[in-house]
Amino acid sequence: MANLQGMGGVDLRAVACEIRALLPLWVGKVYGYGQGLFAIRLQGEEHRRFHLLAEPGRRVHLVDRLPEPPKIPPSFAMLLRKYLEGGRVLEIRQLGLERTLAITVGRRETEYHLFVEIFDEGNLVLCDREFRILQPLRHHRFREREVVPGALYQHQGKDCSALPGEEFASLLRDSGRDLVRTLAVGCMLGGRYAEEVCAMAGIAKNLPASQADASLVCGALTALIHQAEEARSPAITLSGCWPFPLAGEEVLQAFPSYSRALEAYYGVAPAPAAGGQNTLPRARPRGKGIREQQEETIRAYRERIAALEQAVSELQEQSAEIASAQEWFRKARGHLSWQEIRRDLQEGRIASAGPVTDVDPATGELILGLTVPVRLGADAPLIHAAGACHDEIKRLRRKIRGAETAMAAALPEKERSPAGPAREREKPRWFHRFRWFETSDGTLVVGGRDAGQNEELVKRYLEGGDTFVHADVHGGSVVVVKGSTHCMDQVAQFAASYSGAWKSGHFTTDVYAAAPEQVSKTPPSGEYLARGGFIVRGERTWYRDVPLGVAIGLQEEPALRVIGGPPSALEDRARIRVTLHPGHYEPNDVARKVVRILKGRLSGDQAREARAVLRTEAVAAFVPAGGSEIEEEHEG
Repeated sequence: MANLQGMGGVDLRAVACEIRALLPLWVGKVYGYGQGLFAIRLQGEEHRRFHLLAEPGRRVHLVDRLPEPPKIPPSFAMLLRKYLEGGRVLEIRQLGLERTLAITVGRRETEYHLFVEIFDEGNLVLCDREFRILQPLRHHRFREREVVPGALYQHQGKDCSALPGEEFASLLRDSGRDLVRTLAVGCMLGGRYAEEVCAMAGIAKNLPASQADASLVCGALTALIHQAEEARSPAITLSGCWPFPLAGEEVLQAFPSYSRALEAYYGVAPAPAAGGQNTLPRARPRGKGIREQQEETIRAYRERIAALEQAVSELQEQSAEIASAQEWFRKARGHLSWQEIRRDLQEGRIASAGPVTDVDPATGELILGLTVPVRLGADAPLIHAAGACHDEIKRLRRKIRGAETAMAAALPEKERSPAGPAREREKPRWFHRFRWFETSDGTLVVGGRDAGQNEELVKRYLEGGDTFVHADVHGGSVVVVKGSTHCMDQVAQFAASYSGAWKSGHFTTDVYAAAPEQVSKTPPSGEYLARGGFIVRGERTWYRDVPLGVAIGLQEEPALRVIGGPPSALEDRARIRVTLHPGHYEPNDVARKVVRILKGRLSGDQAREARAVLRTEAVAAFVPAGGSEIEEEHEG
């Protein structure tokens, strides 16, 4: 069973069999997304295309779609491209029942081996033909093996179901544990699959392994592995994602393939952190010694772990109330915006809110007021919230072990001077890959960058309570207002600026707005609707002679980030900003000049702090297509 902490060995066996059935395959592009997420585009016969997603330490499976890749790939993704791109996939196998997938690629009369490890912290390890490590994603030196360049890859897998009868009987005799623990740990099945093997064999799970009938146990284990390999019926249940659900598991949703089930279960983004922002100490307080700060940090970590464990218990105790609240919010979204729902919630007008104390309009998540605030999507199973809490508990326990190790080491003679708290940076959100801004009254506005994103906004993100906005010219962003706002003049200027009017050199244009139910992807009979196109039926609200203009600046609170949008929307958000109007300079040249101007307005300390976010590509994301000129510079 795959849960939110990661996949098990039986789960990986099912995935390996699914991918192996697609051979022959060839390696296309390799993508890296940060936070340990990588993807390989695989080309099959008859122009078929597949995407293999790997999150070391957690999961590896096929997905139908990939996240938007970064413009500058991580160095490890570039390394994999250098060695693997264009090569033929010769073999895909699991190392025994270990949580490691081995991919062998033939290229230019040699072979390379890529190992995807999804146990512990996880790793990606690229080796040559002789299994000598060319480069790992993470360097490790263990007592039994080294994972560093130049070392031999020595991780070997074992599969108890493949052992000869006498060897399997010997394994049980020498175990010293009861049967279920021997199978769960010694045979790497995990607890739930180990219990299933005991049930299939008709043997009590707490019987000492040495007293069990080895032939019955081995037969049941072989049957279980065969089902993962050849007789899958993938499904998601309350407890996790299964290649085949076991007895007693209520199927919530069935899938045609296990990879499809895993994609629905995990999504395509990296594992989220629980509870929103990290509230643990970031920097050493003034006047406190290193050891005192370490002790204080460990104490804070332990308090946070206790609070998270309590929150998990509360999730279980209040599961019925939470499910009822989710159902209410799902129905409410058909006719209310998230801002309206949030207002009603804050004013106490929602009787079915249960433990929900707030909602996040930007992400559509419910905030559960437990011992610690816990986020949960209106459509997400409760296990996602519990799994996120468990993920953070594991991370904090690793930090405690690291801090205790550091305390055991000798302290330096002289402590460094305390540093100020690091400024928060913006965490990636779903709308960041689109054009976007927030109105002066705090409403999120999102626009498409191309026909594909226009299509996605209309099909996926245009909901009841939103507003559809578009410039009255051919070509331009579909703009979606996520909720209600009193600043429609800003929305209209945003739609006008990111339209064909800018590229044509116009300084004003007309813009219209419509309700979601007026927008359709169905063309009149006998007509064709191109990708990104749409039909708007009924009365529209018009905004005439809207001036074109885009401001780009550096926002400092609540997070350090580059923002853009209508100039009036940035007045109170970006102290340092510039304003663009249609002109003659190319977008990339304008972006580079804007970066120089903004950096020039910062002091030395400010410039160093902003270096990571004030980049040309971040600014270029807000520069309209076509020529521009920098008309105004502001420093508020």
